[in-house]
Amino acid sequence: MQFDPENLEQSAIYKLLTGTIIPRPIGWISTVDANGVNNLAPFSYFNLLGDDPPHVMFSTRRDNNSNKDTLNNVLTTKQFVVNMVTEAVVEQMNATSDKLPPEVDEFVHAGLTPIPSLKIKPMRVKESPIHLECELVHHYFLEGHQQGGACVLIGRVIMMHYDDAVLLDNYKINLENYKPVARLAGANYSKLGEQFAIKRNS
Repeated sequence: MQFDPENLEQSAIYKLLTGTIIPRPIGWISTVDANGVNNLAPFSYFNLLGDDPPHVMFSTRRDNNSNKDTLNNVLTTKQFVVNMVTEAVVEQMNATSDKLPPEVDEFVHAGLTPIPSLKIKPMRVKESPIHLECELVHHYFLEGHQQGGACVLIGRVIMMHYDDAVLLDNYKINLENYKPVARLAGANYSKLGEQFAIKRNS
């Protein structure tokens, strides 16, 4: 089968691509609005962009031409925290995807503990073992959309927090203790499965 996105319904494109590009890491993004209300939401359109200097990106859909609270908050404050999702917090992560009014604090809704960041205002999720404090450096609204498209946000990582339990010597990550969770399609997620190594020739 061959598919031209110009001739497909948006729902079909979504199903094909989110079922194809897997597994996807989950950026659990915490922000704060102008009134100091916390916001927390998961995004699987998320990844690392580079390490010199360190940057990450995530993209937030704009269903029905409407911004999510996360997008509004980042565009206002220019700050966000990436909290990594693990097996231990996957249920709470799912709860923070609920559609709630802007004045509702997702930390409270999901029974999570907010802790202060060091360099920015958004709070971190205490129950997550890794947090990346970020400052917005660029954003881009996808063009040619029919239902609102999405906005890509790029942040520079200005502070990194790691629980000692997920660290090994020489700054390596202990995967057995980290236990990250990835997004698949629909309601499906994945844990780390069988691992293998291939050495590069150079």
